[in-house]
Amino acid sequence: MDFAAAHPRELRALIRRGELFRPTCGLAPDFTQANLAILPKECAFDFFLFCQRNPKPCPVLEVLEPGQWEPKLMAPGADIRTDIGLYRIYKDGELAAEERDISKYWNEGMVSFLLGCSFTFEAALMRAGIALRHIEQDKNVSMYVTGIQTVPAGIFSGPLVVTMRPIPTARVVRAVQITSRFPSVHGAPVHIGDPRKIGIADLSRPDYGDAVEIKDDETPVYWACGVTPQAVALKSRPSLMITHSPGYMFITDVLNEDLAVL
Repeated sequence: MDFAAAHPRELRALIRRGELFRPTCGLAPDFTQANLAILPKECAFDFFLFCQRNPKPCPVLEVLEPGQWEPKLMAPGADIRTDIGLYRIYKDGELAAEERDISKYWNEGMVSFLLGCSFTFEAALMRAGIALRHIEQDKNVSMYVTGIQTVPAGIFSGPLVVTMRPIPTARVVRAVQITSRFPSVHGAPVHIGDPRKIGIADLSRPDYGDAVEIKDDETPVYWACGVTPQAVALKSRPSLMITHSPGYMFITDVLNEDLAVL
């Protein structure tokens, strides 16, 4: 099967059956992908407030009712418990496990948040002739924990995580213009150029994902990342938080262009 051309429903079915296990960058490129955070309802309001105060890394696409596992707005018929390739289980601020199915952790008090993902705007960049090295090399995107602090809310606080993509220096302005049209999936970059100015010491050692080459005629460009809640979980130590594993996103039925603004 041509995974890049498959419909999200087909891809989710393959993931659910354990027949597709890989990062989702480049899959169903015309459709929106989403980050996931699941929390007990006791701290769900704090997290929702955290998202409202930090819309760049945590743009909310859908919030499911407590105990609900079907994202009826973004992907009717899907199951948030099984339709992501790899999940992370955080307990009291520690990464306790990675799982391919979280049904055994599920209870009626779980509240799920789908958050915008920068994979969504990658198709628009590529249509404009801006190549993306992690896709060319079949790698996960590079992700880094920065020295920039998010705005606290309730029990939640911690550092901003960013994705980095090398962009030809002559096309950086165009990349900013294109991604600015997608504010609900992180929007415009948060930084361009020297990583040290945002607290990143070494681009060859990402905190999540894979390192990629940056050529002499390229500039590193950084976008807010939906992995930020995972860095926040490590600092804020909620009793339980379930997320996607970095790069393994939830593929929705919503077209990218439906989230674009003029």
